[in-house]
Amino acid sequence: MEMPNPHDRLFKAVWNDRSTARSFFQHYLPCDLLRLIDLDALQLCTESFIEEELREYRCDLLYQTTINGRPGYLYFLFEHKSHADPDVALQLLGYMRAIWHLYRKQEAGGAKAPLPVIVPLVLYHGRNAWTCGDDLLSRFEQPATFLLRYIPNFQFVLIDLSRFSDAEIQGEALLRASLLLFKYVFTPEYRDRLPGIFALLKSLVESTTGMQYIETIIRYVLSTLEDAGGTGTLKKVVEESLSEDKGDMVMTIAEKLYNEGLERGIQQGRQQGIQQGLLNAIELGLEIKFGAQASYLLAAIRQVTDIDRLKAIREAIRIGASLKDIEEMIIAHQA
Repeated sequence: MEMPNPHDRLFKAVWNDRSTARSFFQHYLPCDLLRLIDLDALQLCTESFIEEELREYRCDLLYQTTINGRPGYLYFLFEHKSHADPDVALQLLGYMRAIWHLYRKQEAGGAKAPLPVIVPLVLYHGRNAWTCGDDLLSRFEQPATFLLRYIPNFQFVLIDLSRFSDAEIQGEALLRASLLLFKYVFTPEYRDRLPGIFALLKSLVESTTGMQYIETIIRYVLSTLEDAGGTGTLKKVVEESLSEDKGDMVMTIAEKLYNEGLERGIQQGRQQGIQQGLLNAIELGLEIKFGAQASYLLAAIRQVTDIDRLKAIREAIRIGASLKDIEEMIIAHQA
């Protein structure tokens, strides 16, 4: 079972919401560009343009709107590699070409219709600051001036979260919480920042929609915490940041997510065979409690065929064993 990327899940859940996307564009687009864009006309398009081999590292959203009174697009690329990719501008050019091609197919004027303006945006939250430039021309080696007319060029809006102070991260509570999670997820400060991030979510607890977003954020935190505390660590974070009644509500969601994960694996076991079901439960439990850092154990776990051993590993995850304890159980099986 492949572990879905937690960064993709949170990005799509939050930025698919038109109100949140509007808040983001309002606070992070350059002012001279923002004046030309009708944020009230935003419409989310369903297409994605990312190649299959790059889906592990990025995802995208496309919003249609009007720009300077004409049809236009905001193409939003979320780059979650741990380092900056110098080829992003070149790849953006390919995505923009695909968007123009789609537009021509859909418009009555076809090839005769004027092409719409596409504003590309890149949201980056890697471990190090972005150092690769923000245009296509930067990929060329100092071309002579007379050659510039033969070289395509465009600039993209770069939002490098490492360059923003916490005070500079603006917008609705859900947007700010999500951006702060992305900003700190790869840093040693991540766990220490969680209480303040969860405190931003107090206003969301009162509504059904808000609780759905909180559940999405809990999934993200459980999938990305790099210590072995799992729900125990999350409980401490919630207690530090929310009132007691709201904290209990959030922890109920966290426990529910974990138990649902195990139960889903058990149900799959009834359908696919006990061994496969246990493997599914173990892998899902590892994802929820330890995130991507547990992925190195998956190959070894799939080699375990003893049902009792698999049950013991599943139980160890359920009661909160550390990643090291689980690794030792697998090594003992291999000995």
